[in-house]
Amino acid sequence: MPHLDPEELSLLALYGDWEDEASREHLRVCPSCASDYAALRRTVDAVKTAPDTSSLSVPGPQVWAGIHRELGLSPSVQEDPLSAARRDTERHAALPHAERPDAGGVQSATPRDADQGAGPQDADPRRAVRDAGQQGRVPPSDAHARIYPRKNPAWWQRTGTWMAAAAAAVLVAVGGIWAFNRPLQPQPLAEAQLTPLAEYSATGSARVVETAGGARTLEVTLDKDEAQGYQEVWLIAPDLSRLVSLGVMNADSGTFQVPEGLELADYPIVDVSDEPVDGNPAHSSVSIVRGTLSS
Repeated sequence: MPHLDPEELSLLALYGDWEDEASREHLRVCPSCASDYAALRRTVDAVKTAPDTSSLSVPGPQVWAGIHRELGLSPSVQEDPLSAARRDTERHAALPHAERPDAGGVQSATPRDADQGAGPQDADPRRAVRDAGQQGRVPPSDAHARIYPRKNPAWWQRTGTWMAAAAAAVLVAVGGIWAFNRPLQPQPLAEAQLTPLAEYSATGSARVVETAGGARTLEVTLDKDEAQGYQEVWLIAPDLSRLVSLGVMNADSGTFQVPEGLELADYPIVDVSDEPVDGNPAHSSVSIVRGTLSS
């Protein structure tokens, strides 16, 4: 079965509404292309501005360590940004409600704070900085940044850089794995549509491709096996006076070696015959399907 080109898979993965019904039908029946498509879709979802995270898991710190090592990033960004974000979230959740930046107010000082003061061991650095901000000694924005250092714009800018680097690394890694695991699709030298003869109704296709070593193979696919005996694949001359047997096809598809030196122009007709089990190597003269190769 011919596979989808990488370009087609990329378009289908990038654009969910890409109108290509033939390719989508192919994905429903071809496990190999469906697997490649699913991998591309996961990559596309991972780098969207607002990705669907329902199917994603939070990576451990070893993932960022690998990205940091492979990209040769500086020691200043060695810490896993996701771990830092989790700590900020936990720190924020642990604060009393009135002390949270989003609580809409600030807890008033207690009599002990006002009259007795706070010893060094009891001092709350968050409250000290907050009070300094309220009294004008420290700008509110600076006070907020000191209490929640990872909430300031510089941190978000660094985080954005880290995440962009991580996304780039993911894309490169997935692309490399996909390109390595998926062999280049051979380009057909010639193709033919196979149509039924006589009382048969099977249809199919055939194509000749060149392998990496320079050999040629004929790939034949039928939508069903209608042979009463067994199916045999032939290449036949235009005037039907000469023919070459390529082999027996025991299923609804098969791949056959084209003899070296055989000119396809001299034997352009692909024929699948219904052969009785009689030991006679000649063509039975009963053809199931037939078609002419064209480049």
